[in-house]
Amino acid sequence: MATFVVANNMIGSGFFLLPASLAGQGGVTALSWLLGTVIAVVLGGAFARLARDYPNLNCPDDYVRPSLGRDMGFLATTLYWASSWIGNNAIAVAAFGYLVTLLPIDGSDTTWRITGQVGLIWLMFAINLLGPRQVAKFQSFCVVFGLLPVAVVLLGGWGHFDGDLYAAAWNVTGESDASVVFSNLAPIFWAFVGLETGAMVAGIVRDPDKNVPRATLGGIVLAGVVYLLSSVLVMGIVPAAELAASSAPFALVAGQIFGAWAIPVIAAAAALKATGTLGGWMLVSGESGARAAQRGYLPAVFGRLMPNGAAGVGLAIVAAAMTGIAFLTLAPTVSGQFETIIGMVVLLVVLAYVAAGLSLLVGTPQRPSGLKEKALGVGALVACSLLIFSSPWSMVGGAALVAVLAWIGFRVLGNKAA
Repeated sequence: MATFVVANNMIGSGFFLLPASLAGQGGVTALSWLLGTVIAVVLGGAFARLARDYPNLNCPDDYVRPSLGRDMGFLATTLYWASSWIGNNAIAVAAFGYLVTLLPIDGSDTTWRITGQVGLIWLMFAINLLGPRQVAKFQSFCVVFGLLPVAVVLLGGWGHFDGDLYAAAWNVTGESDASVVFSNLAPIFWAFVGLETGAMVAGIVRDPDKNVPRATLGGIVLAGVVYLLSSVLVMGIVPAAELAASSAPFALVAGQIFGAWAIPVIAAAAALKATGTLGGWMLVSGESGARAAQRGYLPAVFGRLMPNGAAGVGLAIVAAAMTGIAFLTLAPTVSGQFETIIGMVVLLVVLAYVAAGLSLLVGTPQRPSGLKEKALGVGALVACSLLIFSSPWSMVGGAALVAVLAWIGFRVLGNKAA
């Protein structure tokens, strides 16, 4: 069961919208999926090892501070928190990209798009005010009714797969295959963000030494296989140029396979699943912000919880910030806006993952770093380096600037006694 929890935490907006983003590169991105899965497995192994040493961890600070000190604990915790709520914008983009196909409006109109995205953000804020239990019920409903129709497309679509169509759009960039594969690692890794959640269940599963690694690595591999097969499938059914221009690639593919009647069915299912993912990750944003505030890393207002456990005030601030991000990243196409947001998020979360690798490499006096820990730590750092160096340097510089400014703010204004 834990394996499917990990896989479900990853399978969201990346699964539904990345096929459109990658179609502009070509089928060669299947190799990016393979390499991205390997990178995710390496990082998953690092988190599974940390979960063994810190079975009750619920925040990056729990495993970073003992090895690297409070400053690094602050950076890992706050960068992870920031990546969670900024990334929610990408989920909103994907959700409304599918939802708009069901509505009598022009989906290419940026006014409608920004209105829909902001509306979804505040709707999920309202649902989160009902408390974690209600959010979990809503997310479970969205998973069941959102993924089943899409699974039918994945299973039934291979009879319509055209190998010649796929081969004709193998690489449409004019660049070398190696260059395309490498440059798409960071966008593809967006689909694996959430791999660390397997470590969060270490305190509630039986025999965590065995079951956490199995759940984490099994969930990653399961998600990777689904991503790879779906990406190859859609590019062998619909021409790459049509996919790249679509805000709802799976609905487009369903129309080719089953007829026009299937388009609204798949669009509704994908929108439902992405909306459920948005609600769940807003819950993560609220809870991670509350834990950061309790450790003195964020203003105390983020740590104020309602009687039902919802981080109401903190989530209101996050929803307002997400609204601002939606306006700042608005682009002519859905895929263009999506790519901008996930590029920012992947770099922020990878900087937090770097701290996990360093924690394994350094160890603590109570938990010295052995050969296996050092190997996993080095592997995690190499994986993070690949993701960083495959990103545009402008974004790398921006992420580094955010980290430096956050650290300076913490040193100047932070609660030293926490």
